[in-house]
Amino acid sequence: MDLVSRAKNILLSPRSEWAVIAGEETDAGTLYRSYIVYMAAIAPVCGFIGFTIFLSHFGVGIGIFAVIIQYLVALGVVYVVALIAQWLGPKFGGSGDFVRALKLVAYASTASWVGGFFMLVPRLGILSFLLSLYGLYLLYAGATPVMEVPAERAVVFTGALVLAVIALLIVVAFILRLILGFGMVTMM
Repeated sequence: MDLVSRAKNILLSPRSEWAVIAGEETDAGTLYRSYIVYMAAIAPVCGFIGFTIFLSHFGVGIGIFAVIIQYLVALGVVYVVALIAQWLGPKFGGSGDFVRALKLVAYASTASWVGGFFMLVPRLGILSFLLSLYGLYLLYAGATPVMEVPAERAVVFTGALVLAVIALLIVVAFILRLILGFGMVTMM
């Protein structure tokens, strides 16, 4: 399935699309090459255009550096969150398969990634945030078909995964602040 169709289907008809995704045979490399590397680039690139060019808020050099860092962090976070989902799966009666976990995390992130288009107009950034919240529903909706978590435990699995991701993002932000300095990270 092509990238645009997959994104559209997961956003507009997630229940039926998760069933399709659950049945697909793939591997981590293919998921990254065919979906994640493109979708994860939306927010950094659109943010660069919106902030650097339209608002002249940051210099181009700093903006490009920020895009690269934000993109690499996004790629890494997807992988680490999939590892967490893989670890949590069996604890909630589901699968401990990494590829299933990566499919869940990657496709549930679609709402957030598509929301990155709103960063073209920085004042619409709140819409990007709202789409990210829809990603929580996508995560929940995919827990049973993809990770095989029993339906009655899907809410708790999703909550545990979300809490783990929040903790992870706090740690990542802290590390980036130490490495890059406070001002650089606040613009991401």
